[in-house]
Amino acid sequence: MANLTIRDVKPILTAPDGIDLVVVKVETSEPGLYGVGCATFTQRPLAVKTVVEEYMKPLLVGRDPQRIEDIWQSSMSSSYWRNGPVLNNALSGVDMALWDIKGKLANMPVYQLLGGKCREAAPVYRHADGRDVAEVEENVRRFAEQGYQYIRCQMGGYGATGVKHTRQSPENALPGVYFDPDAYARSVPRLFDHLRDKLGFDLELLHDIHERVAPIEAVRLAKQLEPYRLFFLEDPLPPEQIEWFRIIRQQCAIPIAMGELFVHPLEWKPLMSERLIDFIRVHLSQIGGITPAIKLAALGETFGVRTAWHGPGDLSPIGHAANVHLDLSSPNFGIQEWSPYSDEMREVFPGSPEVRNGYVYLNDEPGIGVDIDEEKAAKYPCHLRLPEWTMLRAPDGTSVRP
Repeated sequence: MANLTIRDVKPILTAPDGIDLVVVKVETSEPGLYGVGCATFTQRPLAVKTVVEEYMKPLLVGRDPQRIEDIWQSSMSSSYWRNGPVLNNALSGVDMALWDIKGKLANMPVYQLLGGKCREAAPVYRHADGRDVAEVEENVRRFAEQGYQYIRCQMGGYGATGVKHTRQSPENALPGVYFDPDAYARSVPRLFDHLRDKLGFDLELLHDIHERVAPIEAVRLAKQLEPYRLFFLEDPLPPEQIEWFRIIRQQCAIPIAMGELFVHPLEWKPLMSERLIDFIRVHLSQIGGITPAIKLAALGETFGVRTAWHGPGDLSPIGHAANVHLDLSSPNFGIQEWSPYSDEMREVFPGSPEVRNGYVYLNDEPGIGVDIDEEKAAKYPCHLRLPEWTMLRAPDGTSVRP
Protein backbone atom coordinates (compact mmCIF):
# COMPACT_ATOMS: atom_id res chain seq x y z
CA MET A 1 0.00 0.00 0.00
CA ALA A 2 1.58 3.25 -1.13
CA ASN A 3 2.29 6.05 1.35
CA LEU A 4 1.25 3.98 4.37
CA THR A 5 2.76 5.39 7.57
CA ILE A 6 2.69 4.80 11.32
CA ARG A 7 0.31 7.26 12.95
CA ASP A 8 0.55 6.29 16.62
CA VAL A 9 2.31 3.81 18.93
CA LYS A 10 0.79 3.26 22.36
CA PRO A 11 1.14 0.84 25.27
CA ILE A 12 -1.92 -0.77 26.87
CA LEU A 13 -1.63 -2.26 30.37
CA THR A 14 -4.18 -4.75 31.67
CA ALA A 15 -4.45 -7.71 34.08
CA PRO A 16 -7.59 -9.82 33.43
CA ASP A 17 -6.11 -12.80 35.31
CA GLY A 18 -4.32 -10.75 37.96
CA ILE A 19 -1.00 -10.84 36.09
CA ASP A 20 0.27 -7.53 34.69
CA LEU A 21 0.37 -7.60 30.87
CA VAL A 22 1.70 -5.02 28.40
CA VAL A 23 0.41 -4.75 24.84
CA VAL A 24 1.56 -2.33 22.14
CA LYS A 25 -0.87 -1.02 19.52
CA VAL A 26 0.57 0.45 16.32
CA GLU A 27 -1.95 2.52 14.36
CA THR A 28 -1.43 3.49 10.72
CA SER A 29 -2.52 6.29 8.41
CA GLU A 30 -5.02 3.87 6.84
CA PRO A 31 -8.28 4.11 8.85
CA GLY A 32 -8.95 0.92 10.78
CA LEU A 33 -5.59 -0.66 9.97
CA TYR A 34 -3.53 -1.35 13.07
CA GLY A 35 -1.50 -4.09 14.68
CA VAL A 36 -1.03 -5.37 18.23
CA GLY A 37 1.97 -6.99 19.87
CA CYS A 38 2.98 -8.41 23.25
CA ALA A 39 5.53 -6.47 25.33
CA THR A 40 4.85 -8.10 28.70
CA PHE A 41 7.59 -7.76 31.29
CA THR A 42 5.49 -8.50 34.36
CA GLN A 43 8.17 -7.45 36.83
CA ARG A 44 8.78 -4.05 35.14
CA PRO A 45 5.64 -3.05 33.18
CA LEU A 46 5.96 0.68 33.78
CA ALA A 47 9.52 0.71 32.47
CA VAL A 48 8.32 -0.86 29.19
CA LYS A 49 5.40 1.57 29.04
CA THR A 50 7.79 4.52 29.36
CA VAL A 51 10.10 3.26 26.61
CA VAL A 52 7.17 2.77 24.24
CA GLU A 53 5.70 6.21 24.92
CA GLU A 54 8.85 8.29 25.24
CA TYR A 55 11.26 6.58 22.84
CA MET A 56 9.61 4.15 20.42
CA LYS A 57 6.72 6.41 19.43
CA PRO A 58 8.88 9.45 18.48
CA LEU A 59 11.23 7.14 16.59
CA LEU A 60 8.51 5.43 14.55
CA VAL A 61 5.68 7.88 13.83
CA GLY A 62 5.72 8.71 10.12
CA ARG A 63 7.67 5.61 9.07
CA ASP A 64 6.49 2.85 6.75
CA PRO A 65 5.13 -0.05 8.90
CA GLN A 66 5.85 -2.50 6.08
CA ARG A 67 9.62 -2.17 6.59
CA ILE A 68 9.77 -4.55 9.54
CA GLU A 69 13.43 -5.54 9.32
CA ASP A 70 14.65 -1.97 8.97
CA ILE A 71 12.50 -0.80 11.89
CA TRP A 72 13.71 -3.68 14.07
CA GLN A 73 17.40 -3.05 13.30
CA SER A 74 17.26 0.73 13.65
CA SER A 75 15.19 0.55 16.83
CA MET A 76 17.60 -1.94 18.38
CA SER A 77 20.63 0.24 17.64
CA SER A 78 19.02 3.61 18.38
CA SER A 79 19.69 3.32 22.13
CA TYR A 80 23.34 2.41 21.43
CA TRP A 81 23.35 0.05 24.45
CA ARG A 82 21.08 -2.86 23.62
CA ASN A 83 19.87 -6.38 24.35
CA GLY A 84 18.19 -5.73 27.69
CA PRO A 85 14.73 -6.99 28.73
CA VAL A 86 13.05 -3.57 28.99
CA LEU A 87 14.16 -2.35 25.56
CA ASN A 88 13.64 -5.77 23.99
CA ASN A 89 10.06 -5.98 25.26
CA ALA A 90 9.21 -2.52 23.98
CA LEU A 91 10.68 -3.47 20.60
CA SER A 92 8.82 -6.79 20.65
CA GLY A 93 5.48 -5.05 21.10
CA VAL A 94 6.18 -2.97 18.01
CA ASP A 95 7.63 -5.88 16.02
CA MET A 96 4.67 -8.20 16.60
CA ALA A 97 2.28 -5.35 15.77
CA LEU A 98 4.09 -4.78 12.46
CA TRP A 99 3.81 -8.48 11.57
CA ASP A 100 0.12 -8.24 12.48
CA ILE A 101 -0.25 -5.30 10.07
CA LYS A 102 1.73 -7.12 7.37
CA GLY A 103 -0.58 -10.12 7.62
CA LYS A 104 -3.67 -7.94 7.43
CA LEU A 105 -2.31 -6.19 4.34
CA ALA A 106 -1.65 -9.57 2.71
CA ASN A 107 -4.95 -10.98 4.00
CA MET A 108 -3.01 -13.94 5.40
CA PRO A 109 -2.17 -15.34 8.85
CA VAL A 110 1.41 -14.60 9.87
CA TYR A 111 2.41 -18.26 9.55
CA GLN A 112 1.69 -18.03 5.81
CA LEU A 113 4.20 -15.18 5.55
CA LEU A 114 6.75 -17.45 7.26
CA GLY A 115 6.45 -20.19 4.64
CA GLY A 116 3.17 -21.84 5.56
CA LYS A 117 2.20 -24.71 7.80
CA CYS A 118 4.45 -27.63 8.65
CA ARG A 119 1.65 -29.02 10.87
CA GLU A 120 -2.02 -28.28 11.47
CA ALA A 121 -1.68 -27.58 15.19
CA ALA A 122 1.03 -27.56 17.85
CA PRO A 123 1.13 -30.08 20.71
CA VAL A 124 1.37 -28.38 24.10
CA TYR A 125 2.42 -29.33 27.59
CA ARG A 126 0.67 -28.46 30.83
CA HIS A 127 1.98 -28.15 34.38
CA ALA A 128 1.14 -30.82 36.95
CA ASP A 129 2.10 -29.91 40.51
CA GLY A 130 1.33 -31.42 43.89
CA ARG A 131 2.33 -31.51 47.55
CA ASP A 132 3.49 -35.11 47.30
CA VAL A 133 4.07 -37.81 44.68
CA ALA A 134 0.49 -39.08 44.91
CA GLU A 135 -1.00 -35.66 44.22
CA VAL A 136 1.35 -35.07 41.29
CA GLU A 137 0.37 -38.47 39.87
CA GLU A 138 -3.31 -37.59 40.24
CA ASN A 139 -2.85 -34.33 38.35
CA VAL A 140 -0.82 -36.00 35.61
CA ARG A 141 -3.61 -38.54 35.12
CA ARG A 142 -6.17 -35.73 34.96
CA PHE A 143 -4.28 -33.97 32.17
CA ALA A 144 -3.76 -37.25 30.32
CA GLU A 145 -7.51 -37.87 30.41
CA GLN A 146 -8.00 -34.44 28.81
CA GLY A 147 -5.82 -35.49 25.88
CA TYR A 148 -2.46 -33.99 26.87
CA GLN A 149 0.48 -36.18 25.89
CA TYR A 150 3.19 -33.92 27.34
CA ILE A 151 3.11 -32.95 31.02
CA ARG A 152 5.61 -31.07 33.13
CA CYS A 153 5.85 -32.49 36.65
CA GLN A 154 6.82 -30.45 39.71
CA MET A 155 6.35 -31.20 43.39
CA GLY A 156 5.72 -28.26 45.67
CA GLY A 157 6.42 -25.64 43.01
CA TYR A 158 9.81 -24.65 41.61
CA GLY A 159 12.48 -25.92 43.97
CA ALA A 160 9.72 -27.12 46.30
CA THR A 161 9.01 -23.51 47.30
CA GLY A 162 5.42 -24.52 48.06
CA VAL A 163 6.65 -26.83 50.82
CA LYS A 164 8.11 -25.27 53.95
CA HIS A 165 11.78 -26.14 54.29
CA THR A 166 12.89 -27.95 57.44
CA ARG A 167 16.27 -26.31 58.00
CA GLN A 168 16.54 -23.72 60.74
CA SER A 169 16.97 -20.14 59.53
CA PRO A 170 19.00 -17.63 61.59
CA GLU A 171 17.34 -15.15 63.90
CA ASN A 172 15.95 -12.02 62.24
CA ALA A 173 16.11 -13.61 58.80
CA LEU A 174 14.71 -11.27 56.18
CA PRO A 175 11.29 -11.94 54.61
CA GLY A 176 11.04 -13.80 51.30
CA VAL A 177 10.17 -17.16 49.76
CA TYR A 178 12.47 -19.69 51.42
CA PHE A 179 13.46 -23.01 49.89
CA ASP A 180 15.94 -25.81 50.51
CA PRO A 181 17.82 -26.69 47.29
CA ASP A 182 19.25 -29.90 48.73
CA ALA A 183 15.87 -31.24 49.84
CA TYR A 184 14.44 -30.30 46.44
CA ALA A 185 17.22 -32.08 44.51
CA ARG A 186 16.71 -35.25 46.55
CA SER A 187 12.95 -35.20 45.97
CA VAL A 188 12.98 -35.03 42.16
CA PRO A 189 14.37 -38.53 41.35
CA ARG A 190 11.94 -39.93 43.89
CA LEU A 191 9.06 -38.18 42.10
CA PHE A 192 9.93 -39.55 38.67
CA ASP A 193 10.64 -43.01 40.01
CA HIS A 194 7.08 -43.03 41.36
CA LEU A 195 5.53 -41.59 38.18
CA ARG A 196 7.23 -44.03 35.82
CA ASP A 197 6.37 -46.94 38.11
CA LYS A 198 2.68 -45.96 38.18
CA LEU A 199 2.23 -44.49 34.69
CA GLY A 200 4.80 -46.26 32.54
CA PHE A 201 6.73 -44.61 29.72
CA ASP A 202 3.99 -43.76 27.20
CA LEU A 203 3.43 -40.22 28.48
CA GLU A 204 6.09 -37.59 27.78
CA LEU A 205 7.15 -36.12 31.13
CA LEU A 206 9.15 -32.92 31.68
CA HIS A 207 10.70 -31.15 34.65
CA ASP A 208 11.88 -27.59 35.32
CA ILE A 209 14.79 -27.04 37.71
CA HIS A 210 14.35 -23.28 37.17
CA GLU A 211 18.06 -22.72 37.80
CA ARG A 212 17.63 -23.21 41.55
CA VAL A 213 20.52 -25.51 42.41
CA ALA A 214 24.30 -25.15 42.32
CA PRO A 215 25.88 -26.14 38.98
CA ILE A 216 27.45 -29.35 40.32
CA GLU A 217 24.07 -30.35 41.79
CA ALA A 218 22.47 -29.75 38.39
CA VAL A 219 24.99 -32.19 36.88
CA ARG A 220 24.21 -34.81 39.51
CA LEU A 221 20.44 -34.33 39.16
CA ALA A 222 20.58 -34.60 35.37
CA LYS A 223 22.46 -37.91 35.68
CA GLN A 224 19.98 -39.26 38.22
CA LEU A 225 17.00 -38.41 35.98
CA GLU A 226 18.44 -39.98 32.82
CA PRO A 227 16.82 -43.44 33.36
CA TYR A 228 13.32 -41.89 33.49
CA ARG A 229 13.48 -40.71 29.83
CA LEU A 230 12.25 -37.15 30.31
CA PHE A 231 11.15 -35.33 27.16
CA PHE A 232 13.40 -32.60 28.49
CA LEU A 233 14.95 -31.20 31.65
CA GLU A 234 14.41 -27.45 31.68
CA ASP A 235 16.75 -24.66 32.78
CA PRO A 236 19.20 -26.70 34.88
CA LEU A 237 21.66 -23.77 34.95
CA PRO A 238 21.45 -19.96 35.04
CA PRO A 239 22.66 -17.91 32.05
CA GLU A 240 25.73 -16.92 34.05
CA GLN A 241 26.93 -20.55 34.21
CA ILE A 242 26.40 -21.85 30.68
CA GLU A 243 29.92 -23.37 30.57
CA TRP A 244 28.62 -26.12 32.87
CA PHE A 245 26.43 -27.43 30.04
CA ARG A 246 29.56 -29.02 28.57
CA ILE A 247 29.97 -31.04 31.77
CA ILE A 248 26.32 -32.14 31.77
CA ARG A 249 26.64 -33.24 28.14
CA GLN A 250 29.79 -35.22 28.94
CA GLN A 251 28.08 -37.00 31.84
CA CYS A 252 24.65 -37.98 30.48
CA ALA A 253 22.27 -37.99 27.51
CA ILE A 254 19.22 -36.34 29.06
CA PRO A 255 17.56 -33.80 26.68
CA ILE A 256 18.09 -30.23 27.89
CA ALA A 257 15.86 -27.18 27.33
CA MET A 258 17.29 -23.74 28.07
CA GLY A 259 16.76 -20.05 27.46
CA GLU A 260 13.85 -18.64 29.46
CA LEU A 261 16.00 -15.79 30.78
CA PHE A 262 18.04 -15.21 27.63
CA VAL A 263 18.02 -11.71 26.14
CA HIS A 264 21.26 -11.68 24.10
CA PRO A 265 22.34 -13.87 21.14
CA LEU A 266 25.68 -14.65 22.79
CA GLU A 267 23.76 -16.49 25.51
CA TRP A 268 22.29 -19.04 23.13
CA LYS A 269 24.76 -19.14 20.24
CA PRO A 270 27.48 -21.27 21.92
CA LEU A 271 24.93 -23.67 23.41
CA MET A 272 23.38 -24.29 20.01
CA SER A 273 26.54 -24.34 17.90
CA GLU A 274 28.24 -26.77 20.30
CA ARG A 275 25.08 -28.90 20.50
CA LEU A 276 24.91 -28.59 24.29
CA ILE A 277 21.13 -28.16 24.43
CA ASP A 278 18.24 -29.85 22.61
CA PHE A 279 15.47 -27.24 22.93
CA ILE A 280 15.65 -23.43 22.83
CA ARG A 281 13.13 -21.94 25.26
CA VAL A 282 13.34 -18.19 24.93
CA HIS A 283 10.49 -15.81 25.73
CA LEU A 284 9.74 -14.06 22.44
CA SER A 285 9.19 -10.58 23.85
CA GLN A 286 12.39 -10.79 25.91
CA ILE A 287 14.48 -11.18 22.74
CA GLY A 288 12.62 -8.56 20.68
CA GLY A 289 9.69 -10.31 19.02
CA ILE A 290 8.97 -12.40 15.95
CA THR A 291 11.78 -11.03 13.76
CA PRO A 292 14.69 -12.37 15.89
CA ALA A 293 12.74 -15.54 16.72
CA ILE A 294 12.52 -16.48 13.03
CA LYS A 295 16.30 -16.30 12.80
CA LEU A 296 16.75 -18.17 16.08
CA ALA A 297 14.50 -21.01 14.91
CA ALA A 298 16.50 -21.25 11.67
CA LEU A 299 19.75 -21.37 13.63
CA GLY A 300 18.32 -24.17 15.74
CA GLU A 301 17.41 -26.16 12.65
CA THR A 302 21.02 -25.95 11.50
CA PHE A 303 22.31 -27.53 14.72
CA GLY A 304 19.50 -29.98 15.44
CA VAL A 305 17.95 -27.87 18.23
CA ARG A 306 14.15 -27.78 18.44
CA THR A 307 11.94 -24.88 19.56
CA ALA A 308 10.00 -24.82 22.83
CA TRP A 309 9.03 -21.16 23.20
CA HIS A 310 8.25 -19.93 26.71
CA GLY A 311 4.48 -19.83 27.25
CA PRO A 312 3.72 -18.88 30.88
CA GLY A 313 0.75 -17.08 32.44
CA ASP A 314 2.61 -13.77 32.26
CA LEU A 315 2.22 -13.68 28.49
CA SER A 316 -0.73 -12.13 26.70
CA PRO A 317 -2.81 -14.19 24.25
CA ILE A 318 -1.18 -12.09 21.52
CA GLY A 319 2.21 -13.40 22.63
CA HIS A 320 0.87 -16.95 22.80
CA ALA A 321 -0.48 -16.63 19.27
CA ALA A 322 2.89 -15.33 18.04
CA ASN A 323 4.47 -18.48 19.52
CA VAL A 324 2.00 -20.67 17.68
CA HIS A 325 2.54 -18.95 14.31
CA LEU A 326 6.20 -19.92 14.67
CA ASP A 327 5.27 -23.41 15.91
CA LEU A 328 3.18 -24.11 12.83
CA SER A 329 5.77 -22.85 10.34
CA SER A 330 9.04 -24.14 11.88
CA PRO A 331 10.24 -27.57 10.71
CA ASN A 332 12.27 -27.96 13.92
CA PHE A 333 9.36 -27.26 16.28
CA GLY A 334 9.54 -29.34 19.44
CA ILE A 335 6.78 -28.52 21.94
CA GLN A 336 4.79 -25.52 23.15
CA GLU A 337 4.29 -24.61 26.80
CA TRP A 338 0.69 -23.68 27.53
CA SER A 339 -1.09 -21.74 30.28
CA PRO A 340 -4.91 -21.68 30.06
CA TYR A 341 -6.99 -18.48 29.81
CA SER A 342 -9.92 -17.34 31.91
CA ASP A 343 -13.18 -16.15 30.36
CA GLU A 344 -12.15 -12.61 31.31
CA MET A 345 -8.91 -12.96 29.35
CA ARG A 346 -10.79 -14.14 26.28
CA GLU A 347 -13.16 -11.17 26.52
CA VAL A 348 -10.26 -8.73 26.60
CA PHE A 349 -8.39 -10.59 23.83
CA PRO A 350 -10.90 -11.80 21.22
CA GLY A 351 -9.52 -14.38 18.82
CA SER A 352 -7.25 -16.06 21.39
CA PRO A 353 -5.83 -19.47 20.37
CA GLU A 354 -7.73 -22.55 21.54
CA VAL A 355 -6.51 -25.90 22.87
CA ARG A 356 -8.34 -29.09 21.93
CA ASN A 357 -7.22 -32.58 22.91
CA GLY A 358 -3.67 -31.48 23.70
CA TYR A 359 -3.12 -29.31 20.59
CA VAL A 360 -3.31 -25.53 20.21
CA TYR A 361 -5.08 -24.08 17.17
CA LEU A 362 -5.11 -20.60 15.63
CA ASN A 363 -8.24 -19.00 14.19
CA ASP A 364 -6.65 -18.38 10.74
CA GLU A 365 -7.63 -14.71 10.70
CA PRO A 366 -5.23 -12.36 8.88
CA GLY A 367 -2.21 -11.20 10.87
CA ILE A 368 -1.64 -12.58 14.35
CA GLY A 369 -5.38 -13.17 14.68
CA VAL A 370 -5.80 -11.81 18.21
CA ASP A 371 -7.13 -8.33 19.03
CA ILE A 372 -7.51 -6.34 22.24
CA ASP A 373 -10.73 -4.71 23.44
CA GLU A 374 -9.37 -1.55 25.05
CA GLU A 375 -12.61 -0.76 26.86
CA LYS A 376 -12.71 -4.17 28.50
CA ALA A 377 -8.96 -4.11 29.14
CA ALA A 378 -9.45 -0.93 31.19
CA LYS A 379 -11.73 -2.87 33.56
CA TYR A 380 -8.71 -4.87 34.75
CA PRO A 381 -5.97 -2.43 35.78
CA CYS A 382 -2.49 -3.71 36.56
CA HIS A 383 -1.53 -4.28 40.20
CA LEU A 384 2.06 -3.09 39.72
CA ARG A 385 3.36 -5.30 42.53
CA LEU A 386 6.52 -7.38 42.40
CA PRO A 387 5.65 -11.10 42.13
CA GLU A 388 6.51 -12.78 45.43
CA TRP A 389 8.18 -15.78 43.78
CA THR A 390 11.04 -13.56 42.57
CA MET A 391 12.05 -12.83 46.18
CA LEU A 392 13.77 -16.16 46.84
CA ARG A 393 16.03 -17.00 49.80
CA ALA A 394 18.07 -20.03 50.82
CA PRO A 395 17.49 -21.49 54.32
CA ASP A 396 20.16 -19.23 55.83
CA GLY A 397 18.44 -16.14 54.41
CA THR A 398 20.74 -15.53 51.44
CA SER A 399 18.98 -13.89 48.49
CA VAL A 400 19.19 -16.21 45.47
CA ARG A 401 18.15 -15.85 41.86
CA PRO A 402 15.00 -17.58 40.60
